Amino acid sequence: MFGKILIANRGEIACRVIRTARRLGVRTVAVYSDADARAWHVEMADEAVHIGPSPVGESYLRGDRIVAAALATGAEAIHPGYGFLSENPDFVDQVTAAGLVFIGPSAASIRAMGLKDAAKRLMETAGVPVVPGYHGEAQEIVLLASKAREIGYPVLIKARAGGGGKGMRRVDHPDDFSEALSGARREAKAAFGDDRVLVEKYVDKPRHIEVQVFGDNFGNAVHLFERDCSAQRRHQKVIEEAPAPGMTPALRKAMTEAAVKAAKAISYSGAGTIEFIVDASQGLKADRFWFMEMNTRLQVEHPVTEMVTGIDLVEWQLRVASGEKLPSAQAEIQLAGHAFEARIYAEDATRGFLPATGTLHHLKFPDAAPAHAAMRIETGVRAGDAISPFYDPMIAKLVVHGKDRAAALAALRKALAETEVAGSTVNTAFLAALAADADFAAGDVDTGLIGRHQDELVAIAPPNGEIIAAAALAASGAGAQEPTSDPWSALAGYAHFHTVERRTRLRYGEEAILARISMRPDGRFQVALEAPYEEVNSHDLRTTPRLARWPGHVTVFEGAAGYNFAVPDPLAKADEAAAASGSLRAPMPGLVKLVRAGSGDAVVKGQPLLILEAMKMEHTIAAPHDGVVAEIVAEGAQVSDGTVLVRFEEPQT
Repeated sequence: MFGKILIANRGEIACRVIRTARRLGVRTVAVYSDADARAWHVEMADEAVHIGPSPVGESYLRGDRIVAAALATGAEAIHPGYGFLSENPDFVDQVTAAGLVFIGPSAASIRAMGLKDAAKRLMETAGVPVVPGYHGEAQEIVLLASKAREIGYPVLIKARAGGGGKGMRRVDHPDDFSEALSGARREAKAAFGDDRVLVEKYVDKPRHIEVQVFGDNFGNAVHLFERDCSAQRRHQKVIEEAPAPGMTPALRKAMTEAAVKAAKAISYSGAGTIEFIVDASQGLKADRFWFMEMNTRLQVEHPVTEMVTGIDLVEWQLRVASGEKLPSAQAEIQLAGHAFEARIYAEDATRGFLPATGTLHHLKFPDAAPAHAAMRIETGVRAGDAISPFYDPMIAKLVVHGKDRAAALAALRKALAETEVAGSTVNTAFLAALAADADFAAGDVDTGLIGRHQDELVAIAPPNGEIIAAAALAASGAGAQEPTSDPWSALAGYAHFHTVERRTRLRYGEEAILARISMRPDGRFQVALEAPYEEVNSHDLRTTPRLARWPGHVTVFEGAAGYNFAVPDPLAKADEAAAASGSLRAPMPGLVKLVRAGSGDAVVKGQPLLILEAMKMEHTIAAPHDGVVAEIVAEGAQVSDGTVLVRFEEPQT
């Protein structure tokens, strides 16, 4: 076993690797950028090395600096985590050339599976079924469009490099192919430095089922059963589970055998995942699955496999990389119970899942697992940490395990309802709605489920009177006083035999709220709200005690939803929103990739005006109303949250 390793990553995966290394007695070295100088993984590691500024291209993607840090600290091996350099064969070559061990597959294995088109040709040769499509080298638009017609619409354009849904577009009609291809190429180039694509048949009711495989350097390869990752939005996984609901013995046998065959075809060593697309239109059948791609690294969702097998995959990675054989044979790997993983992100589900930033002023996870269940929280942040615009906005992974799917799902719902985050917009209410969805609960899940139910899943009921009153009490400071029946203690709320009334103003979204707070003779508070909210008193408010105060705000938690109320500063200037009503602002920090309008152009509501790239995803910014563009931001501009992107001319009266 290694004595010291360096972890070439950040956040929750760095913390995850450190925990296992510590248990095995292996010392760890963390690397960090300017933005991560005080990050949790830096504090957890035995040593830490600064590798550059905040942008990933100047820090976490600098393989030379990472290798130098490993050599300088005496590390024997480098664990890449996932993302960043984890599937970069050139980085593997750098590591091995320096006399270090890469904790993962060989550069040759990564190259064999790194490009989707080449990987599919390889799998065809190995006898693994692949989805019908065009996987060739030629990239002329005329050829690609012709192949799409041959395949038959709808088709899927996919970046041949990378993953995570980036550079992927569904096309339903030939007239839309050209624009979809341009968008996929731009996104692929930005994310992976490669704008080449492949075109595949779009499966009408697709399930995304993947098999965890593991190989060693002695020719051994095993599977650790399957995971279902069909609950996706914009091709990105939201809730994963193991085993796959509705899995049949015949399909499991066929898929796991194909996965092991794929791993052996490239002499694979380490942790990997073989991803399959499954046609679920007629149930799960052994002849209706196809190879999509292989992820030659540890997956974000690996904890669900660990929960149902009892195996620490990071420990296996370290043992195999240090020269040991696989710790278990196939017959020794057993499947027990059911597990879910929910990804908690800083994002606004009501605004198309736009990534969010902010300081996590309040962060609280469940104190314990629900009865008869197990739970683990995978996170790399703590209360007070900031969600940076430079990196993925995932806050945590909530992982639960139960004796069966129903028990695990009940545990997931309870854990989400007890999770509290304030200071940034988060997706916990959306996750809870998905976990409560009737189709999801029944296991009738495919990759289009969220899209079909999105309006219901992202809808949040407006705050009721009790929630608003609780926020008003917290904002006023009156709620900090304990109710009492002692008349002398209550005198602070009276003056000359009449009640002293305290007025508190709040804002929920665009809605201004006025609350009048007074103390009753019994020491309880009475809160009167403007219509349409009814009068609420402190006795009723005890049913909503979960809240957090943070600078300029109060958040009241009701189940998995967090209601954020702004508390205006009475000494601050009047709100300037009215002055900015004729402008369109950036919803997040990003790069203006494409501008589709110019000064003087007349535009209509919903018309795309520009494309903003944030966190390596493209977001279309559309006109909020009809009007004439007075000014528009320049293409290539780097903008921060709230920057004016478009200014409209004043309407003529």
